[in-house]
Formats: sequence, C-alpha cells, structure tokens
Amino acid sequence: MRVEILCTGDEILTGKTINTNYSHIARRLVELGLGVHWGTTVGDDRESLLKAFHQAGERADAVIVNGGLGPTVDDLSQEVAAQACGVELVLSDPWMARMEESYARRGRVMPPNNRKQAMLPANAELIDNPIGTACGFAVTIGKARFFFTPGVPREMRRMLDEEVLPRLLAMSGIAGVTRLKRFHTFGIGESRADQMLGDMDVFKADGGIKLGFQAHYPQLETKLALRADDEAALTALLAPAEAEVRRRLGNFIVAEDDQTIEGVILGRLLASGSTLAIAETVTGGHLAARIAPLPGAERAFRRATIARDLAELGATAVSPDQAAVVAKALRASSGASHALVVLLELDQGADRPDMGGTICIGLADAGGAVTRQARLVGGRDWVRVGTTELALDCLRRHLLGLPFDERIDFERR
Repeated sequence: MRVEILCTGDEILTGKTINTNYSHIARRLVELGLGVHWGTTVGDDRESLLKAFHQAGERADAVIVNGGLGPTVDDLSQEVAAQACGVELVLSDPWMARMEESYARRGRVMPPNNRKQAMLPANAELIDNPIGTACGFAVTIGKARFFFTPGVPREMRRMLDEEVLPRLLAMSGIAGVTRLKRFHTFGIGESRADQMLGDMDVFKADGGIKLGFQAHYPQLETKLALRADDEAALTALLAPAEAEVRRRLGNFIVAEDDQTIEGVILGRLLASGSTLAIAETVTGGHLAARIAPLPGAERAFRRATIARDLAELGATAVSPDQAAVVAKALRASSGASHALVVLLELDQGADRPDMGGTICIGLADAGGAVTRQARLVGGRDWVRVGTTELALDCLRRHLLGLPFDERIDFERR
C-alpha cells in the first residue's frame, strides 16, 4: 500500500517549527510494515493545499494529513478537504456537543470560533480525539483515503495509534495484531547495544520480531516491533524476548515504553515515603526541571538549589570528598531523606568538540554518602546534558539498590 504523509502549516514550511510529527508518523508506519512513499509539506494556502490534496489523491492509496484543524482563520484542512471532495461543510452535532461539554467541565465558555472545529465535509467519517477539541476525519479524494489529524503532537500520537493505524492495517490487508515494545537505556551506545542483542534468534530474518534502535543522546531507545495472529500469540512471542533483552541490557535499562527515568525515580520515592533535595552547578537547573513538574512531585521534592559556582554550595573543589560534604549538608538543612548534589567543572576556553567537564555526584541518605566521579567530552551542551542524565541515573540506581559506579560508554577515565 502506497502511503503519503502530508503536513500543513506555514511554521512547518518555513522551518520555524521542527516537524517532529512527520518523523513520528513515518517511524510508526515503517514499524508496522506499511512504509512511506511520499512526504509533502504545504503552507497555509488554499490553492497550494487543494493542489497537494488532488496530487496525493492520484498517486497514493492512503494519505495522513497532519495539521490545520484548529479554530483560527489559517487552519484550512476541513475547508479545502470539502472543496477537494466537491461537498459542503456541515456541522457535526456530536462533536459540537463534545466540545461544549469539555469547556463546561473546566468551567469555561467555549469561544465562538471553536465551532469551526466541528465543521466537517458532508461525507466525512469522524475520527475521535479523546484529549483535544480538534476531531479528526477521513474522506476519499481521488483514489486515496485521507486521514486528517491535529498538529498537537500528543493528540496526533494518540489518534494515530488508536484510530488511524488500525484503519490503515485493515485497508492493507495485513492481518493480526501488532505491538511495539520499547526499552530506554542510558550508558550504552547503539553499536554496543547491537552487539549485546544482535545474535538473538528471535531477531533474525524469520524470528518474528524486528529489532531497531534510535539514538537520542544521552539515551538510546531499543525497539521490538512484532505482529502475530492474535494477542495470545503475540504475548507468547514477545514475553521470552522481553525477558532476554532485560537480562542482556541489565542495569542500563532506565525505563520502558512510555516511562521516563525521572518518572521511575519519583515513583520509587513516593512508594517508599522518601523525599529529595537537589543542588546542581553549571547545569542550569536542568536536573531539578526533570523532576519538579511531574504529577505528585510536590509530595517528594523538598528543595532545589541551582548554583553558578562551587562556592555557593560551600564547596572548594570538584572532588568526591566535597560532593559528599555538600550532599550531607543539603540533606540536613532540607530535611529530605535523600540529597543529590552535582558538582561540574567545565574545561576553559571556547566551546569545541573536545571540550569536556569533570563531574562529581554526591548522594546522601540515612546510611551516609556515596559519590561518583566521571569525565564527559563533547562540548558544553553535550556535557551539561550528559551530566544531568548521569545524575538521574545515579539516583535511580541508588534507589533500586543497583551498582552506583558502573562505567558508561560516554565517559573518559
């Protein structure tokens, strides 16, 4: 089946907004064996959109349109889709009621221009959006079935998995059920992960599971994509593979599927009734910002200190001893059960690829203090990002009773 992804919006066309939606849609299609034949980006222009719809309708079997479903005058997808189909826009009473109920639950009056989001081509199939006001819809233009999705990433992703992909699989004649299992790791690169997993029989040509990697420093995502006749067969195939991947990747797995490392940490803190205080230098508060916004963090997160230099934390050098001293002092002053401290000293001079930083992490709890020293290289931003992830991983390992000082691929010793 020939599939096209058509993204709309001036902000996408001009590069003001990075088009992460396209890459997500394309990856999900490939993972399910559907593939992508064309990718098109069109600005907020009626004539250009109409031409793009007609062109896609002649060459593709299915088209996923992303964007242009909002309430403002530059959101044109419904209007142009109706023109391409040769029908009028009509009000979807069910969706209008859904929007009004959504605003009422929040104690707000729906703005009049939101009515536009319930106007759909007369022959459209409504596609549910369970977490937003922009409903999706499907129409046929030319010989292709078009699926319209909102540009808000979290809404698009939910609708893609729950509504659009099942329809595409049914159209393609691909039978059975599919699943994508994801492991998030920190500390190993793509090549090493491939060496650790590549010889598993289940990942070979006829093994039934497709193994893939996506590196987004400082983490690596390991993906297992599979299809089976039914849920029972899928589980029977996936369960032993999951167990073996966990065994081989071991302590480097920081989270799975939609989990995050910071979410795992907070869950552990809340489950044990523990609390946390953080002090960090040079990282710009990125460490605290990973934990503080999470739902429930207010029950565990006591304090965050973001310092420009060591002296503000009472430290005189980036060393394990100093990290331990500061961590113990922070724990005592904050009243938290756990105190995490990051001392970072960047190399001097202009930013460059070989610029590095010396890092000392201290973690204090009722049992005393443990420390971790490392050196990362790759430029200022690279070191800051890596330091933040290393600190989170040290905290995760400590809370789970795992080795605190296991060497990672990115550090220099």
